[in-house]
Amino acid sequence: MTNKQYNTSILIADDDADDRMLIEQAFRECNLKSDLYFVEDGEELMDFLHQRQPYESAIRPSLIILDLNMPRKNGIQALREIKANEQFRQIPVVVLTTSTAEEDILRTYDLGVSSYISKPFDFSTLLDITTTIKKYWIDTVSLPDDSTR
Repeated sequence: MTNKQYNTSILIADDDADDRMLIEQAFRECNLKSDLYFVEDGEELMDFLHQRQPYESAIRPSLIILDLNMPRKNGIQALREIKANEQFRQIPVVVLTTSTAEEDILRTYDLGVSSYISKPFDFSTLLDITTTIKKYWIDTVSLPDDSTR
């Protein structure tokens, strides 16, 4: 574990309460010390980033984990907005979704997603995925300076 973990935060956008709980549990089991924040759809994601009600005190996340299949504003729409916004486009976005459709994979990479991962069907594989995300995105790479938090 590095001290860097304490200075990072992950925003997870997923409408499924069970998936949110499992993702949180997996990150905690791999000893992630970063702050985790959760939103339930693309609208809430954009409200969080723009610090609109009820997220006025939200901080800029170091990493976004994004489901594609969400109500109100789906992951593709949210990703398009994030990458079109000068303030947010440098935040890495990792898609974690049930979709394995080639068109979704291609579309998200065209929009600037950093990684595309299909959700696993078992907790053990999810733990492997969250451990890899932690090792790479939190422990290894240099993320854009988010001192504007």
